[in-house]
Amino acid sequence: MFDMSNRHDGDLASHTPPKDFKDRLALHTVKAMRVVADSFFAKRYGHRAVVLETVAAVPGMVGGLLQHLKSVRHIRDDQGWIRELLDEAENERMHLMTFIKIAEPSRFERTLIMLGQAVFYNLYFFLYLFAPRVAHRVVGYLEEEAVISYTQYLEQIDAGAVENVPAPQIAIDYWKLDQDARLREVVIAVRADEAGHRDRNHELADEMAA
Repeated sequence: MFDMSNRHDGDLASHTPPKDFKDRLALHTVKAMRVVADSFFAKRYGHRAVVLETVAAVPGMVGGLLQHLKSVRHIRDDQGWIRELLDEAENERMHLMTFIKIAEPSRFERTLIMLGQAVFYNLYFFLYLFAPRVAHRVVGYLEEEAVISYTQYLEQIDAGAVENVPAPQIAIDYWKLDQDARLREVVIAVRADEAGHRDRNHELADEMAA
């Protein structure tokens, strides 16, 4: 399970400025992905969350796999990277399972999600294989956008534009929420997780650059 001590409840608006061309490329790539998501889903925040978490569940698993193979190949300790990345992937998977219950995407939308995940998995696999620092920077910026998206989701709930439905049981069990918890509490918990992933992936990218 994701280490809750890595969650971030402080500066949710934190942004890591790009330090070089590769960082700028990572940032602009994520911004382009955000434009596509905004165009397709508009104000359908539940469905946007499903797509976001489908993509977000990939990097940790890919990174954990390749770090595992690297550790075995070089016969040296991984410094805890494998477990941390796999925990991140599991945490993102639980986000996805939660929003599937909330948004209830159609069969067509589920098909699009599967295709998108297949494409992103292959792209990210080769990116991490040849440029792991850039891969972690991409995830850092992806999580920055996730925090922004969930903040907007929260604002829509508070404004009454999105119904504050009861939290699904899977979310109550995972985050240990009150039994009467609602969507607002789920979004706050997920946003805190994403902020933690954001900060940690930027840190990993910086460590690789050092």
